[in-house]
Amino acid sequence: MIRLDGKETSNTIKEEIKVQVTEMKAKGERVPHLAAVLVGTDGASLTYVGSKVRSCEYVGFDSTLIQLEETITEEALLAQIDTLNKDERLDGYIVQLPLPKHIDEEKILLAIDPKKDVDGFHPANFGRMALDLDAFIPATPFGIMQLLERYKVPTSGKHCVVVGRSHIVGRPISILMSQKGPAGDATVTVAHSRTQNLAELTRQADIVVMALGIPEYLTADMVKEGAAIIDVGITRVADESHPKGYVIKGDVAFDEVAAKASYITPVPGGVGPMTIAMLLKNTLLARQWNQA
Repeated sequence: MIRLDGKETSNTIKEEIKVQVTEMKAKGERVPHLAAVLVGTDGASLTYVGSKVRSCEYVGFDSTLIQLEETITEEALLAQIDTLNKDERLDGYIVQLPLPKHIDEEKILLAIDPKKDVDGFHPANFGRMALDLDAFIPATPFGIMQLLERYKVPTSGKHCVVVGRSHIVGRPISILMSQKGPAGDATVTVAHSRTQNLAELTRQADIVVMALGIPEYLTADMVKEGAAIIDVGITRVADESHPKGYVIKGDVAFDEVAAKASYITPVPGGVGPMTIAMLLKNTLLARQWNQA
């Protein structure tokens, strides 16, 4: 069994980006610039955004953090988005989700210039991705594809079952794995919470991508010997014996499934660390594409 180490792989990708940025600086070129918009003071969002800012500093990107009051109106936030769209010094930006309930997330995401949409959530980028054109791919599916490619996990002609149909993970990864490419050419089945014969399907799968959001849902009796397991789930589970009062669990019962798997991502330390690395990679691509 081979653990797909997202922490190590993400660090490798950051080092690769750092080298490219150093070369840009040596040529006197402007380095990539990423901005993050944070509305309110949600603890988890503050942590995520802080990590993104530190990662930008590490690889040599310019970064801007725009913190806005939770009471900001939708109109005022849209005006801020318009300003960022027009800012020629900015290659890409993200609007940290979730947003306060009085703001329509869809309206905000649609207002982002697709050329600066490094989160890859705009329909224009989703459509381009589906058509196999240059596009910003959402960070989590992008990270999964990088793990599969860099660990040379066999995907060509394999049966992949994706459990989950979200626009952020399930749908995009099902499209990407069916496309031609080093981590593609798979035959993909998309399952979800309403699928009635889920265990039957996962037992047939050479590759299982779990993005259901239910802790330790996938058990050893649901997978075949030698399957590759990608666990996207990340849930805080109460645990009084732990100093933090909780533990992080994935969608896979790791220990028992790992005994049967050929490849598996741990949680934490698997898919999770890849997301920020892929956001940086998208920002570098934005710099290159918008410069062309």
